[in-house]
Amino acid sequence: MDFNARRLATDVGTFVSRAVQFTEETLGQAEKTELDAHLESLVARAEKTKIWTDRIAQQTEVLLQPNPTVRIEGFLYEILEKQAPVRMTPHEYLGECMVSSGHDFGPGTSYGSALIKCGNMQKKIGGMKKDFIQSSVISFLSPVKSFVKEDFQIILREHRMLQNKRLDLDAAKSKLKRARMADAESAVGLFTDITMWAAEVVEAEAELRSAQNNFNQQVENTRLLLEGVSNTHSHHLHCLKDFVDAQSAYYARCNQFTVDLQKQLACISSALTSNRSPSSSSSMCSISVSTPLGLTLSPDPAADPTGIDQ
Repeated sequence: MDFNARRLATDVGTFVSRAVQFTEETLGQAEKTELDAHLESLVARAEKTKIWTDRIAQQTEVLLQPNPTVRIEGFLYEILEKQAPVRMTPHEYLGECMVSSGHDFGPGTSYGSALIKCGNMQKKIGGMKKDFIQSSVISFLSPVKSFVKEDFQIILREHRMLQNKRLDLDAAKSKLKRARMADAESAVGLFTDITMWAAEVVEAEAELRSAQNNFNQQVENTRLLLEGVSNTHSHHLHCLKDFVDAQSAYYARCNQFTVDLQKQLACISSALTSNRSPSSSSSMCSISVSTPLGLTLSPDPAADPTGIDQ
């Protein structure tokens, strides 16, 4: 119990010291230790990586699932750690509609047969879209979101800790400065207790050394994490290649299916046209044209060329 009380008192004292130091820095009444330029550039790169990675992940989700309601539903299932229900894709809905209408019109008819073939192709494209989405989530979306949700949060926590260690360091510097000023004033007789201020100087120097060591260690820890962003870029590049490969394979298969269907529909259309041509010719051949002179023009080659009955 006493240990917890002492720890609480220490934490409160540290918080107050940091708050005072931050306020004095804001008002320009205290010096501030600046981080080195290289570390600041690493921090800026990490923040930029987080911002753009988050945007890329969001737009990838929009690409894979354009329906915002379904995206929100998936997000809620993810929070609840439950499996989202499997939904049909728009291509599959269209395919079901075409197949049903084709059977209703009659599979034996040209139009019905074409609808069934097209509907089956649409359902295959829908299935391939599901495979593409699953592959993209595993190989690309999940890794980039992992950086935003996990890796960057660790970097952010360590960077905040570095800022706190920096405040502790500057507070220790300010305390030592005040103690030395008081010790110097006591030496000329302004203060009677010289020994007390000398002890304050010694204590402040010890606190400064401890704060400096803690700050240096935190700088190194933060630097290592920030330099690891280079590995993150390399990993995301590999994930991006996998995403493009999956996208290329998906579109290539879709193109192959549509080209094959195009040929099948062309055959159906040609057969329909050829079936109509003889009947059209026969109809045309059976037409007789009467002239104003009362002559009958007949395409029958056996008829008299003059068209005049003898």
